[in-house]
Amino acid sequence: MNEDMKRILIINASPRRRGGIDRMLTIIEDEARALGADVETVRISQLTIAACTGCMVCRKKLACILPEDGAQSTLGKIKASDVLVIGAPCYWGNMPGTLKLLFDRIVYGMMDEDKRGIPVALHKGKQAVIISSCTTVWPFNILFHQSRGVVRALKEILKWSGFRIIATMEKGGTKNHPDLKEVERRKCIRIAKKIAI
Repeated sequence: MNEDMKRILIINASPRRRGGIDRMLTIIEDEARALGADVETVRISQLTIAACTGCMVCRKKLACILPEDGAQSTLGKIKASDVLVIGAPCYWGNMPGTLKLLFDRIVYGMMDEDKRGIPVALHKGKQAVIISSCTTVWPFNILFHQSRGVVRALKEILKWSGFRIIATMEKGGTKNHPDLKEVERRKCIRIAKKIAI
């Protein structure tokens, strides 16, 4: 791999193949790869991730005590990436539980704490993009904090982990308008150019 090549990790939290999130992330992946980036996609629906037990041992040992599963392998990919792109549909005004479970399990690899308990970001200098969609029509998907709820929750996780959010995209009204509009396709291409170069 070329050392100058950007390493982009895409986390697809939608279980729907060829749904809105999948199509937006595919455009970003294809365009970024065409621009010379090293791109890998992780589909949360294909991972086995055990539920966090809340034991807090990981905060002291900086490792999860549960058997190795999709959580630890994804954390390794996040650590190796320069850019993280997360695509998540809106479930009840927030991210899908499967994505939240991933972040619950890898908190120790996203942020640490100093002796006083103050958070220490472990991914400073890295960039992130958040993509969301929901069935609630625009602009109500934003006004009623549907897709905006997903973006807000992910921004919180990524901020404390040290990521700088360089783009967000929210597609509302997917029930009645599942296809991507040309303006949405162009935005995906612009995002890809922004992260790949």
